[in-house]
Amino acid sequence: MKTRAVVATGPGRLEIRSYPLPEIGEDEGILKIELAGVCGSDPGILKGKTSRGPRPWPIILGHEIVGRVHKMGAAAQKRHNVKEGDRVIIEYAFGCGLCRFCRAGRYTLCERYFNYGSMVSCEKPPHLFGAYADYLYIHPRSVVHKIGEDLSPEEGVIIGAVLGNAVRWLRQIGGVSIGQTVAIIGPGQQGLAAVAVAKEAGAGPIMVIGLERDAERLEMALRFGADAVINSDREDPRAMVTAATGGAMAHLVMDSSGHPNGARLALDLAGVGATVVLPGLYGGNTEVPLVLDRAVFKELHIIGVFSHDATAVVPAIELAKRRKYPLRALISHRLPLEKARYALELVAGEVPGETPMKVVLDPNLSG
Repeated sequence: MKTRAVVATGPGRLEIRSYPLPEIGEDEGILKIELAGVCGSDPGILKGKTSRGPRPWPIILGHEIVGRVHKMGAAAQKRHNVKEGDRVIIEYAFGCGLCRFCRAGRYTLCERYFNYGSMVSCEKPPHLFGAYADYLYIHPRSVVHKIGEDLSPEEGVIIGAVLGNAVRWLRQIGGVSIGQTVAIIGPGQQGLAAVAVAKEAGAGPIMVIGLERDAERLEMALRFGADAVINSDREDPRAMVTAATGGAMAHLVMDSSGHPNGARLALDLAGVGATVVLPGLYGGNTEVPLVLDRAVFKELHIIGVFSHDATAVVPAIELAKRRKYPLRALISHRLPLEKARYALELVAGEVPGETPMKVVLDPNLSG
């Protein structure tokens, strides 16, 4: 039996290849993909952008993963508490298990970059280390979460990275809490998930800043619980946050825009002693000039955050089960594997007239 996979063979080069399904042992498995999310970082991966070492071409893209267990060894089934046929999500990182970060439990920072969809070559068996495919190889160290039939594939693909990221970045690392003023720059999928997490933590007011072209996203932010949205092409975010807080500014600011202007604005919107969370990827080795005296005089806590882990994904699953937030409505484009390049262009903002919220690839759709 064979599977299709969307393979990046080099910077900017994409093709569909066929691979045999691997034989698996007691600690391994194979996942039948239901949906693969197209992350905002995926276009950069295809272009070869990296600050983590050279890309090991060829690679199968895709690290936002939901599907059903197609085949799994007995030991793996016992460890993950799943059986064949169960719907699961699989985390981005699984780690080498040997480096200093993996041994400390920080497998998302694995020194050998053992993760799906970006830094493991598909040149040699078992090949299937990316979700832009019909099937995915479940490594012995993969972190697998059963979500069952209560949650749909559409919800699962949002949980596995986007919502899990937001729980870790805002709540577990940023410490967002009751009564805190929150400003979120960038109303994309990650910014919207951050609104939900801030709302659950009891924060408020929650303000989301976007551009004229983000009108639909800003409207969605209100559905996710934002107290106010700011169109920065028409309004001055600094003045608006000043007015909303009586000059105190925000307790927590997150810049998910991925644009240098967003990072600069984050420091302006932060109040004294505030936390500034920076998950946005600004472009490889791009240098972002900041007026750091503002950080000094306001004693800001500036925190870089990256990806999710099991401690964040588990509460993200529980949050999704409450059905308080329209996670499924985030999916704006659903495309077959054959249109992966178009999906990446959509996410990169390279398709005129399109401002997608969440793009997913569905291997069950015909091209």
